[in-house]
Amino acid sequence: MTRPGSKDNVVIRTEGLSKTYQLGKQEVKALSELTFTIPRNEFVAIMGPSGSGKSTLLNLLGCLDTPTAGEYYLNGKLASSMSENELADIRNKEIGFIFQVFNLLPRASAFRNVELPLIYSGTHKREREERTRRALEMVEMKDRMNHRPTELSGGERQRVAIARALVNEPSILLADEPTGNLDSRTGREILNLFHKLHDQGNTIIVVTHDKDVALQAQRIIHIKDGQIEREERR
Repeated sequence: MTRPGSKDNVVIRTEGLSKTYQLGKQEVKALSELTFTIPRNEFVAIMGPSGSGKSTLLNLLGCLDTPTAGEYYLNGKLASSMSENELADIRNKEIGFIFQVFNLLPRASAFRNVELPLIYSGTHKREREERTRRALEMVEMKDRMNHRPTELSGGERQRVAIARALVNEPSILLADEPTGNLDSRTGREILNLFHKLHDQGNTIIVVTHDKDVALQAQRIIHIKDGQIEREERR
């Protein structure tokens, strides 16, 4: 049996993770020496004000950007040692992205939007369709799978976006302000869905500036001026 917090149980590990941007002659340090681990099946919130570095951190965790210094391990693999093709494969198969803007194709049905990552990964059609239906069932959107985004409410569109993130059965879900464009009631529904997914074994990281959203997590990592200010366990 794997012990909670043991090395084999760690999905994410960072050591001295830093990111500096060059803006003309000026260097802007977005992140400075962040070290933390996230075990499998933990629900974590990364919280901080605008400009604190949390979006930069999300991009690094999602292998959308590379650190200036430090190391990032995803499922025990050092991200900086991977080729562009390996990183693209990880983004497609091991990480599910959920954004504040739903990023759905407006002319495609909910089914086709969710199916798209499987098409990119070369999954056989029969398996593709089975997994797409299963992902839509998980977010309670099976009855709306043939509707286009314009025919769905904001909450329904976010559910479709979550199904798309789940369809490749990733080891981790990264959510960037997932309730930011939703009213409070619909936002609560989406957070309840996150709890359901967490109970089913998903590792979830939510980046937010909203305290009510952060309080849903088991642990809150507070970011300020590019550094970890403190951690809070619930």
